[in-house]
Amino acid sequence: MEQAKYDEMQAMLNKLNDIKNSQDSILDKINHVITDLFNHPDSALEKAMDAAHERASKSAEAIAEAIEEYEMKFNKAQMA
Repeated sequence: MEQAKYDEMQAMLNKLNDIKNSQDSILDKINHVITDLFNHPDSALEKAMDAAHERASKSAEAIAEAIEEYEMKFNKAQMA
C-alpha cells in the first residue's frame, strides 16, 4: 500500500475512533443524569434521558460496527 493511501485510511480510522469516544462520553453523561434522577425524580426528564440513552446506544453500536468494517478494509489494503 502506498504511504499516501495508508495515511488517508489511518486518519479516517482515527476520526472514527474519536467519534466513538465522543459517543461513549455522551452515554456516560446521560448515565450520570439518570443516576442523579434517583435522588431528584422528574418523570419527564427520566423519559427524555431514557430515550436519549437508547438513541445514543444505537449510535455507538453503529459506529463500532463501522470501525470494525473499516479496520478490516484497512488490514486487507495493507496486505495488498
